[in-house]
Amino acid sequence: MPTSAHELPLEMVRNRPELVPTILRTVFDLDILGDPSITSESFADLNPAELRCDATVLFDTRDERTHGVIVESQQRFDGGKQYSWPAYIALLRLRHKCGATLLVLCPDENSARRCAAPIDMGHPNWVLEPLTVHPGMLPPITDLDEATRMPELAVLSAPAHADGPHASAVVSAVAAAIDTLTGDTGPLYHDYLRTLLSDAARKLLEDTVKTAGYEWQSDFAKTHIAEGRAEGEAKSVLLVLKARGLTVPDHVHERITGCTDTDQLERWIQRAATIDNAEQLFD
Repeated sequence: MPTSAHELPLEMVRNRPELVPTILRTVFDLDILGDPSITSESFADLNPAELRCDATVLFDTRDERTHGVIVESQQRFDGGKQYSWPAYIALLRLRHKCGATLLVLCPDENSARRCAAPIDMGHPNWVLEPLTVHPGMLPPITDLDEATRMPELAVLSAPAHADGPHASAVVSAVAAAIDTLTGDTGPLYHDYLRTLLSDAARKLLEDTVKTAGYEWQSDFAKTHIAEGRAEGEAKSVLLVLKARGLTVPDHVHERITGCTDTDQLERWIQRAATIDNAEQLFD
C-alpha cells in the first residue's frame, strides 16, 4: 500500500486518470482530445539503463491514440531529471506515435518553480518547459457535488485552502468526498491529507467528520482520527503549562505526548491551569 508523500499523488492519478486532464485544463488551459487511461511505461530503449517514469496517462478516441502525458511526482528539485524527463517525452512519442506532455506534481510553490526550469536541449529552438503544479495553483473545491465527483482533486487542493476564507466549505467538501470512497482508498487519502494540513485545519477536519457522522471504511482511518485528536489535546496541555511558566521535565512531557486517552488529556488541561508544578498534573 503506498504511503509516502511521493507515491500518494501518483496513486490518485492511477485511481482516477481523469484527474490529469482536469488539472491540465484548470491550471494550464490545455484541452486534450480523447478519453484518458492509466498505463505503466518503462523505456528500455537506452542501454544500459532502463528508464521508468512514475505514471503515464494515454488519451484515445475511437479511431486513434491522440496524446500521452508523463506524470511525475517530485518532492524537491533533482538536476538529474533534466536529462531523464526529455527522454521520457521522446520515447513515449516514439512508442505511441502521438504528442506527449510532461506534468510534474509538486508539494509547494518553491519546488514547483525550480522543477519548471526550462530544459535547453542544445538544438536551436528546442526547449522543454515542464508543466509543474502545486496545491496552491488548484482552485478551492467547496461544492459537495464537485468534490464527490473528483475526490482526488479535492484532496490535492485542500491543503492550500483549508486555512483561507473558504476553510469550512473546503474541509466539508473534502470530508464528504473521502467518505464516498470504498475500501482502503478513503482512509489512505485521509491519512495523506492530515499530514499536509495545519494544526487548525486538521482539527477542523476532525470536528467536521465527527459532526457530520461520516463513517470511514476501515479502522485505519478511525485510529488516525483518534490519534490526531489526542495529539492536539496533548499540545494543549503543554501550551497551558508553558504559558504559566512551569518547567516540564522530560518524563512528564513523554507521559503527556504518549497519552491517547482524550478524556484524560482534557482533565489534564483543566488541572494544568491550577497546579504549582508539572508533576502535580498526575496527582
